[in-house]
Amino acid sequence: MILIALILGLSAGLSPGPLLTLVVTETLRYGLGAGIKTALAPLITDLPIILLSLFVLTRFASSPGILGILSLCGAIVVFSIGLQTVRKPTPEEVNKANPGLPIVKGSVVNLLNPHPYLFWFTVGGPLVVEASKSGKAVVVGFFVVFYTCLVGSKVLLALSVYKTRGLFMRRNLYSIVVRLLGCVLCILGIVLFIDGIRSLKGATNLF
Repeated sequence: MILIALILGLSAGLSPGPLLTLVVTETLRYGLGAGIKTALAPLITDLPIILLSLFVLTRFASSPGILGILSLCGAIVVFSIGLQTVRKPTPEEVNKANPGLPIVKGSVVNLLNPHPYLFWFTVGGPLVVEASKSGKAVVVGFFVVFYTCLVGSKVLLALSVYKTRGLFMRRNLYSIVVRLLGCVLCILGIVLFIDGIRSLKGATNLF
């Protein structure tokens, strides 16, 4: 479970998307501090999303059939994100950034981004529900590892962008790393899909 949290956290942190693009933009325009503050946005915006997803999912914790269906949906989401990451490993350039508080802009972007909602309702939420069966320590470990990797990777990216100024790291190296993470996500999607099938079979055997 901790390994899954590490893979998902790194992949979410480095995959191209609105927040990653904003981290790069804020760093280039306003400095390292602005980039780091933008990278911290998930720590603020994800809490209500997580609580809502867990509130809904715990109502179905005793139903392996529903959790199996959600696992299948999550597997498809993870696999599609991985495939998209392999095909397009670098974020699009953003030429303009509105002035203002970086962490506020990052929070707004993350709240309007559908990926956190999809992730926690179809992937993260079911994983947390499953982890809770092994004890609170596993759940806490999952969150700590996931958000350390997610936020930490964005902070390191901001630092790299700041150090290299306008070069935005070595694009070839960045593309290779992100493509590898995309491949790992595709594999993880297949694993989650198999787990979903097993849950559905288990639910079928109950009748």
